[in-house]
Order: sequence, then C-alpha cells, then structure tokens
Amino acid sequence: MNELIGGRTTIAALAFLLAGCVVGGVVPQGGAHLTAVECRDLAALRSQSSPTMAEHHSELAALRKAGYDPSPWYDDPYYPEDLQAAQRLVDYWFKTECPALLPR
Repeated sequence: MNELIGGRTTIAALAFLLAGCVVGGVVPQGGAHLTAVECRDLAALRSQSSPTMAEHHSELAALRKAGYDPSPWYDDPYYPEDLQAAQRLVDYWFKTECPALLPR
C-alpha cells in the first residue's frame, strides 16, 4: 500500500514539474511577439547611436521571448548556438512585425 501511495505522489510531482516546464517554455504563437517599445528599442540598437540600458533590457526581453535563457547559474552546453537561434528569431520578428509598429 505504501508503494502505491509513494508511486502516486511521485507521478503527481513529475506531472507538475513537466507542466511547469511546458508552460515556462512556451513562445506565443498567435499575434505579435514584440511590443511597440521593444520594436522602438531594437530599431535604436540597430542604429549607430549609443545604446541605453532600457534598450538593452528590451533586447534581453525579446531574446527571452524567443527562448534564450541567460542564466549564469549553470553551464549551458548549447551556448552560443541557443543565443544565436534566439537572435535569428528576434530578427525575423523585427522584420515582420515592427514595420507596422514603428513610425515612418
């Protein structure tokens, strides 16, 4: 009986852990991925002006939306490939979504 209860507890814990991983790693599929502020800041970063801290924060937020985790607490075996993949996705979003959001 104790094995049955322990097994159920383990399965429930694993289910919650798996659900947390799935929900935490979801990239929005519908609608815009970048906000107007992120578009503005990414455009400013692509210009030759001196970047502000807020622009860097917007870039990091966009990279996180694209699936990049810059956490320094573990050794990422996929670095720099995961960062470059996120940058390509943010570049794609910038090209496809931001022209409609940026003033002309």
